[in-house]
Amino acid sequence: FTHVRDGLPSMVDVSAKGSNNRTAVAEVRVELGSEIIARFENKELQGPKGPVLQTAIIAGTMAVKKTSDLIPFCHPLPVEHCAFEIIPDATGLVIRCEVATSGKTGVEMEAMTGASVAALAVYDMCKAMNKGIRIHDLHLVSKTGGKSGDYHANPS
Repeated sequence: FTHVRDGLPSMVDVSAKGSNNRTAVAEVRVELGSEIIARFENKELQGPKGPVLQTAIIAGTMAVKKTSDLIPFCHPLPVEHCAFEIIPDATGLVIRCEVATSGKTGVEMEAMTGASVAALAVYDMCKAMNKGIRIHDLHLVSKTGGKSGDYHANPS
């Protein structure tokens, strides 16, 4: 466990590491139900609180930038790129968050946090239309850069 020293939690020391380009992509599934998906017009969903997808992207981006405030041992990183792709289907959405930096540690947690909070924003924006919304299957899709090398999840 890299975050435990002498039985106590601690931040990993990255002071001796060199900076390099790092990216991470995470995604999560939001099951909205066909009645909400049917409300999509021009790939935009208007909920009682306003534009769902735009709000989710803003919330997710804010979360990416605040990850080190939310996850105790994450290093604060200069986020140089953050983008969302939201893919609707018959019953829900897949939210994909891509983050990049040129730093000493990776951005996996930033991508996972961004995808998670974007999904929570969708829930908040749509809960008046359906209380049975489900958020699931949050996972790392890929990462590049760093000591451990590149990672690409097996397609499901």
